[in-house]
Amino acid sequence: MLGALVAGVTRRVIPCLDVRDGRVVKGVRFQGLRDAGDPVEQALAYQEQGADELVMLDVSATGEGRATAAETVAAIRSVLNIPLTVGGGVGDVDHAARLLDAGADKVSVNTAAVREPELVDRLAARFGSQCTVVAIDAARREGKGGAEEGGWQVVVNAGTRRLDKDAVVWAGEAVERGAGEVLLTSWDRDGTRSGYDTALLRAVSGAVGAPVIASGGAAGAEHLVEALDAGADAVLAASIFHDGEMTVAEVKRRIVESSAHRVRWSAEVRETVGERGGGADARRAVR
Repeated sequence: MLGALVAGVTRRVIPCLDVRDGRVVKGVRFQGLRDAGDPVEQALAYQEQGADELVMLDVSATGEGRATAAETVAAIRSVLNIPLTVGGGVGDVDHAARLLDAGADKVSVNTAAVREPELVDRLAARFGSQCTVVAIDAARREGKGGAEEGGWQVVVNAGTRRLDKDAVVWAGEAVERGAGEVLLTSWDRDGTRSGYDTALLRAVSGAVGAPVIASGGAAGAEHLVEALDAGADAVLAASIFHDGEMTVAEVKRRIVESSAHRVRWSAEVRETVGERGGGADARRAVR
């Protein structure tokens, strides 16, 4: 809702590091994970490319009952000076505190918050809404009129369990309980490179009074633009960056060349863009 109401707001581009056993991985719908590099090297590269923030998720933590490795968080923080959100298996306030102490700026909760919604209240009360992110994995469910009519249900435990819980309603409740952001992943689109679920994004961004981060399905800058048009305040992507298809700076350049959305440039990246003649970039850049 904020993205749709605030004119001239700056949009964020956020690379995501899905981490398993200290390595970046990528899969399709949370399955078939393949190695995608070293998290510290990836984090530094994305920062140098102009990433606004970074998200690190331990994709195996919830399913295997393990905590996100604070050592990995600390290693990433040692090279990073942009905001870092960390999630994956976060089950209580003490665990969140350890991640924040290790260098995270925000903590993301998913399965544990669905199981015990009061956890969101406690996190917001202890650390503030600005540090509390609720991640929601949503899957379409068929209604008589198809998936659009059926809405979306919450998926937990790394995509292994579908619940009879409406994802849009849960997003609204999470924000009411104190979540400062909603990290919204389409389970149907994750890793498929078929674009974000823009109907899901419109439904959630229209129902909550906090920023929504779009996740799941991006294959190019045009998909990021579609997500922003649908109401997302920020766009998260993994494969297009991990596989070296596009840099963060290239994605931002294409966003401003093909839409009215504003993005933020670091001084170094802005200089490079200027050298390449990005007139539209310069006009829309936030300095």
